Amino acid sequence: MQVLDSSAFIHDFTTEESIATIPLVREELEDEAGYRFDALEGSGMRVHIPDPESVDRVDRAAGETGDADALSRTDRRLLATAFELDATLVTDDYAMQNVAESLDVGVDVIAQDGIDERRDWNFQCQGCGRTFDDNDDRCRICGSDLERKRP
Repeated sequence: MQVLDSSAFIHDFTTEESIATIPLVREELEDEAGYRFDALEGSGMRVHIPDPESVDRVDRAAGETGDADALSRTDRRLLATAFELDATLVTDDYAMQNVAESLDVGVDVIAQDGIDERRDWNFQCQGCGRTFDDNDDRCRICGSDLERKRP
């Protein structure tokens, strides 16, 4: 089974496998991409709502990789759906690919190259230069903004 991100509908992705997605994806789609969603739903695409426990698992994994701020509500639920259904996630989103890899969820890409390696991010203070594993709004030492950095 494959779980489709909005990019799959935008780029007219086709597959012979069974497919699933979540209701939030439909809200992101317009025009032809929205019509494709509706047609696939009418022809048997599974529309799934993941359990809160699975979303929490995705949130923990995104926190560990440093991708939490890069994932939308829709992204988190798509990852949780792929995790629950033991499915392959179809997406071009790099942050989603990174978190999927940490969850041992397979990924197929559409129009972009996939990630080469999983990345864990640090957060660096723009004022004093200190680095932190966690992303807070401000530096605990000097109060300046933090920026996501690859260690």
